[in-house]
Amino acid sequence: MQRLALFDLDNTLVNLNEAFQVWAGEFAGEHDLGREAVDWLIALDQAGYPHREVFFSKARDYFALPEPVDELWSRYRQRMPYLVHCRPEVMDGLSRLRASGWKVAIVTNGTPDNQLGKIQRTGLAEAVDAYALSGVDGIRKPNIGLFEVAAKRCGVVLADGGWMVGDHLVADIGGGCAAGLRTIWVDRGTWPDHDHDADHVVTDVLQALEILHAEQ
Repeated sequence: MQRLALFDLDNTLVNLNEAFQVWAGEFAGEHDLGREAVDWLIALDQAGYPHREVFFSKARDYFALPEPVDELWSRYRQRMPYLVHCRPEVMDGLSRLRASGWKVAIVTNGTPDNQLGKIQRTGLAEAVDAYALSGVDGIRKPNIGLFEVAAKRCGVVLADGGWMVGDHLVADIGGGCAAGLRTIWVDRGTWPDHDHDADHVVTDVLQALEILHAEQ
């Protein structure tokens, strides 16, 4: 199997949940909503409304905000790249992989301004060989087409195999399996008692990196 490692972005290489909590505090303060609003926003996010257009529609109605949903969502996308961080040890792990001959890419769903902003501001753009974004390439995980785009940009063929690492059982693990990749699921406790076909289960991407290093 070729040395190809594909990584999800949010809650895999970067801690989106942590950044979202910071954003929720800023948002509540900006609109003078109080601490209870922070808890409400976090609960709504965790209740399964990851699509931000739906999320902001519900938030606007609940708090009777004057701004249009599109404006709220746009400001969120502009702010989040400044709130996410990639830990130095994760950057080091990616560097070690590439130094030992691996091709490394990011495969992520999301809008170009938000996701590309995160990749660029965290330094991940220079830490990987390539990236494929649904908002740019017009294909969303779990469609294997987005994995194929990432592999091609790494100069390899997806059919020759590799690995997918991510936290989402459908988009990352299901999609990776469908693409013929071995998979590592970063279990963050959001899919309790769900069946999966992941080859490995970890709780931190650093553990996933060590598994890949051991494959050399």
